Amino acid sequence: MRALAPRQDPRPVEPERPLPTDCCDGGCAVCVFDSYAEDMDHYREQLALWRQRYPGRD
Repeated sequence: MRALAPRQDPRPVEPERPLPTDCCDGGCAVCVFDSYAEDMDHYREQLALWRQRYPGRD
């Protein structure tokens, strides 16, 4: 199986951090900061896999 060209397999993009004002301080079951933390976990996993496919490409 051939590796995809970097153009077809772009480096994952880090999610944008919510602003402090994005949280309503209402004690929501899922806060925007909780979602952001999950998105960051996923980003880190995807970035690690991408780096394995393209060592030294950072």
